[in-house]
Amino acid sequence: LPDRQTSAMVHVVDLWLPILLSAVAVFVVSSVIHMALQIHKGDYRKMPNEDAVLASLRAQGVGAGQYMFPCAGSMAEMSSPEMVAKCKQGPVGTLVVKSGGIALGKSLLQWFLFSVLIGVLVAYLSGLALPRGAGFRAVFRFASATAVLGYAFSSFTDSIWKGVAWGTTFKFVFDGVLYGLATGAVFAWLWPAVA
Repeated sequence: LPDRQTSAMVHVVDLWLPILLSAVAVFVVSSVIHMALQIHKGDYRKMPNEDAVLASLRAQGVGAGQYMFPCAGSMAEMSSPEMVAKCKQGPVGTLVVKSGGIALGKSLLQWFLFSVLIGVLVAYLSGLALPRGAGFRAVFRFASATAVLGYAFSSFTDSIWKGVAWGTTFKFVFDGVLYGLATGAVFAWLWPAVA
């Protein structure tokens, strides 16, 4: 990064308003995506004979946690003939079990706080890279790209390691690009002028 005068630097504290408003913008965009457009409606399927499966999980005492099946206890066991046979027979997968039902309010609050965190990181990196008075286009490009990194690409590991369908991942990448563009637009709109 080129040397700049300290007075031209933009500190995270100077960007508190775009941090909060970008989180609000992302919250609105995500609400439109999930409630109005419903592009994620088919991401999850109902398990066949769901009632029997749930009864079996309860009977086995399966509590909240993340499970893998079949699950090897060690690297040596992973390549054992018994484990190889289980994997060939199938099914193979992961299961996330939550306790206490679906807490939509808590999840929405966590989503908003995550968006604030992304905004803080965008503010920090943008403040390092761009001076006060930077043009709309420069701020938009940098802040959007930074936010897209935070929002769009974390889903790839779900497809790589957990077997989540690539179509689902690409929909989340699309969402993340829209969230990044919304973040970039807010930062560009409210970027501090030269003092």
